[in-house]
Amino acid sequence: MARLKASPDAIRGVYERQAAAYDAQRSRALFEARWLARFAARLPAGGRVLDLGCGAGEPIARWFIAEGFDVTGVDFSTAMLEIARARWPDGDWREADMRTLDLGETFDGLIAWDSFFHLSPRDQRACIARMAGHLAPNGSLLLTVGPEAGEAQGTVGGEPVYHASLSPAGYAACLEENGLRLTGFLADDPETDRHSVLMARKT
Repeated sequence: MARLKASPDAIRGVYERQAAAYDAQRSRALFEARWLARFAARLPAGGRVLDLGCGAGEPIARWFIAEGFDVTGVDFSTAMLEIARARWPDGDWREADMRTLDLGETFDGLIAWDSFFHLSPRDQRACIARMAGHLAPNGSLLLTVGPEAGEAQGTVGGEPVYHASLSPAGYAACLEENGLRLTGFLADDPETDRHSVLMARKT
């Protein structure tokens, strides 16, 4: 297999440089809607949602805002957050790295769509523990991951970006170790632009 050119440590720089290009190219077709609705059905009305790796807020944060949820968006890209803040000046947009996340708050739901999989496998395991700590009792988790264990490379604005995943069994074990129970997993979902989606609940 060819050597990966992308590094997880380079992700922030790519999104800083490519924020406008990424936002312009990001699909607004809401192919994610089926999973978002399934996730939202497990949350209290108007509940608190943490959008981790929120980017510019389109279309995930916008969907939850429109559905009446109290959204907190977190991203490590200043350029991405500037776009989100321009769209929702009264929104709760915070700059932080999910690898060191420590907001001192809990949420009814936490979603990391197209963000969590940029972490290395080791950082993913540590991040799941941090996610668990930010979920209220019975809180729900929704992540996009990979279909199997391994590393891969994608592109953002023509620049290479790193992707990684544990195996489904590896995720289930890591979730259980952190007081979370796997409630759904679908690899390469054809109705979701071939994303692999994982859902869990805090026990």
